[in-house]
Amino acid sequence: MTTVPSGQAIGARGLRKSYGDKKVLDGVDITVAEGSIFSLLGPNGAGKTTAVQILSTLIRADAGEIRVAGHDLARDPQAVRRAIGVTGQFSAVDSLLSGEENMLLMSDLNHLPRRDGRRRVAALLERFELADAAKKSPVTYSGGMRRRLDLAMTLVGDPRIIFLDEPTTGLDPRSRRTMWEIIEELVAAGTTIFLTTQYLEEADRLADRIAVLDGGRIVAEGSSDELKRLIPGGHVRLTFAELGGLDKAFTVFPGSSRDDETLTLTVPGDGRVETLRHVLAALDAAAVTVDDLTVHRPDLDDVFFALTGHSATTDKEDSR
Repeated sequence: MTTVPSGQAIGARGLRKSYGDKKVLDGVDITVAEGSIFSLLGPNGAGKTTAVQILSTLIRADAGEIRVAGHDLARDPQAVRRAIGVTGQFSAVDSLLSGEENMLLMSDLNHLPRRDGRRRVAALLERFELADAAKKSPVTYSGGMRRRLDLAMTLVGDPRIIFLDEPTTGLDPRSRRTMWEIIEELVAAGTTIFLTTQYLEEADRLADRIAVLDGGRIVAEGSSDELKRLIPGGHVRLTFAELGGLDKAFTVFPGSSRDDETLTLTVPGDGRVETLRHVLAALDAAAVTVDDLTVHRPDLDDVFFALTGHSATTDKEDSR
């Protein structure tokens, strides 16, 4: 993951949005550091897409103060638009145009000089491994190719901040990992990424900070490791070759759970290296020999379920 600089790319305070009687966002605060990846997680319909649409100027908030790329969104939305790029859940690719023509259209929309635009389009097509298919219709592309084209189109305007709303939904594992590598390269070059996703593995790998949105509010925020430490259930499992070793270890960790049939002892812990060192030091001091050792810590799926009461799902979110 990236090292988070001190500058602020996105700052939102008291963000509110309702549709009729339904409060989609109810006083949400969001801070995203420059050159980092910020991931917004939440169950279906939690408001992730609504947050992206507001921050990217596509819809208006009912209330809240928002600054994006140093600009007040309410006072100067056009300046915000010039600084950002958006790749939504659903492809913005025009199937009537070739891949290259889609890119050139984005160049024109960004008012790039024709020569500069063609040069940038060619470079992006090469970077995203689309040069060989540039003259073909996106109808002939695989899902991964279409998503790469979608992101390449977003980059034509060289945005400082990119909003990626469910960017790998529906992709096979290989295409998903290719997209992850592209995202990591963008951030390494200084781009800020605001990512919504339902793939917890994606957030775990990519995000510097993660916020969990539920019921219109941010219910937890932190790094992946910080969020995992919020949830109990971590442990070290020790396996012994004979019952005597298990008996001796149980006297060292009397609060543990033992299983005489499998000759295992489960020692509660948070999964951190310091905790593991403490367990090993205590075993060494008591001259206890362990046949096998495994460490379990809560993962983001555990965190997600504990905070929202929902299991993570790969189903597509509704429009809000």
